[in-house]
Amino acid sequence: MTDAPSSGTAGTRRAATLYRNGSVYTAADPFATAMVVDGDTVAWVGSEQAATSIADSSMEVIDLRGALVAPGFVDSHVHLTDTGIALESLELGSVRSARELLDAVAGAAAGGSGPLLGHGWDESLWTDPTLPGQAELERAAGGRPVYLSRVDVHSALISPSLAAAVRAEEFDGYSDDGLVKRQAHAAARLAARDLPEETLRAFQKRALEEAAANGYVAVAEMGAPQIGSMLDLQLAAGWNATGDTAAGDTIKTRPEILPYWGQLVASVAEAETVLAELGVPVRGLAGDLNIDGSIGSRTAALRAPYADAPGERGATYLSTDEAAAHLAACSLLGIQGGFHVIGDAGLDAALDALDLAAAEVGEQRIRAAGHRFEHVELADADAIERLAKYSITVSVQPGFDAAWGGPGRLYEQRLGSRAADMNPFASFYSAGVPICFGSDSPVTPLRPWAAVRACLEHSNPAQRISARAAFLGHTRAGWRAARQANPMAGQLVPGAPASFAVWDVEELMVQVADGRVQSWSTDPRARTPLLPALDTGTDPRCLQTVRDGLELYSAEALRS
Repeated sequence: MTDAPSSGTAGTRRAATLYRNGSVYTAADPFATAMVVDGDTVAWVGSEQAATSIADSSMEVIDLRGALVAPGFVDSHVHLTDTGIALESLELGSVRSARELLDAVAGAAAGGSGPLLGHGWDESLWTDPTLPGQAELERAAGGRPVYLSRVDVHSALISPSLAAAVRAEEFDGYSDDGLVKRQAHAAARLAARDLPEETLRAFQKRALEEAAANGYVAVAEMGAPQIGSMLDLQLAAGWNATGDTAAGDTIKTRPEILPYWGQLVASVAEAETVLAELGVPVRGLAGDLNIDGSIGSRTAALRAPYADAPGERGATYLSTDEAAAHLAACSLLGIQGGFHVIGDAGLDAALDALDLAAAEVGEQRIRAAGHRFEHVELADADAIERLAKYSITVSVQPGFDAAWGGPGRLYEQRLGSRAADMNPFASFYSAGVPICFGSDSPVTPLRPWAAVRACLEHSNPAQRISARAAFLGHTRAGWRAARQANPMAGQLVPGAPASFAVWDVEELMVQVADGRVQSWSTDPRARTPLLPALDTGTDPRCLQTVRDGLELYSAEALRS
């Protein structure tokens, strides 16, 4: 490959690049200010004085001007097509009433045709949580089919025309007021996403560009039959093998896709059939294979009724026997299995399934497969101990607590006093449960430093963790959760993959979760690499994202 132009076009790789005059987050040298990237590998990290001695004319030299170079983020749970749709369609996160929602629909529908897609409404933030009816939605949209997903994407408002098209009334979860859940929601969602291949790719590309611009070098794509087609996942996985063309070479210019497919299987033979039908390599039959739903849509399975809906406890979508057979089959194949599980009753079912599967295939096979559970928001001490017993990785979303935790907010509305038990990050860590972090985009945005801050500022002080623990959970742990073969992934040390981001930061410090402890330190004796201060009101700004030595994103300010 020929040398890239010195201006730094996205997707290019030079023979060697020297980053200097900044700060490098590395275990090799906590005071490193410089780094050399050679091809796809970190070749050296060290001091400014040493950087001066090794610099030569063959290198591109980037003056960091105090910026931070850190391992790139891994988002352990995303939905690329839905993220692209949310970024390009009607944004409803700011509406605060049914009237505002209808006005937004009317404005978006004017002069257009075809299905109208929107995302992000959250009635728990409205003074009056009453939702608009189907007839109101149809009038506002001028007769266009409408699909408006709730912020958690576990329910949606749909118009009568879309309801009729998918025969929604025949499915569990249909309501003639326009709100659909469970099977009815899945039918409406699949119909709304029944898009041409080129449109799906365009939405995925938009999502990947957003990820790269925010410092992500990899994302775990969670496909499932109730979310999208096999084609949707195949297209997502295809970004690993294709890219833009530069200097005659096809190069990878997107964050790495870590694909999962959440389809239930009952045997090894069935699992092998599904994997063959997919036709693309996947990390496992895990992810959004739903045992239950969500707290916001009141579909997460609870032991006790919802505080604001006394007759409801949510629902389980899989039996314990079905879940056990799935885990056993995946374990025998040596691939990851797992589920989406949020409520405590849903987690009970998943843990009982682990016990049954272990009785069938042995505990060692269960642990060796590296199974993972997504979300696991409501877990008590006994459940956490059982997760640790089987070495289950838990993929959590700190943005959930930031959005819905705290007095008077959604968790407390739905759960009452149980809200304090949600998202027990510190308890997972102390029990030895492996955890990794993600956004569940489009549920929460692709903003990794906001996720790190959410861990520091958890609504329950007992569940807060340090910035360093959160950062590792969002970088190195993400690679481990996906069973990345290279043990050096997620680090910036000589010989490690050159996958990192450069950040414009106001201040660097050590931040801990316990407010009684001094929250910063620059004492050289500590030898602790520093991270951005996250209490300044401004998140670090991404200047560059690099995956395996290839530039995925570059801000003009990096080289100006």
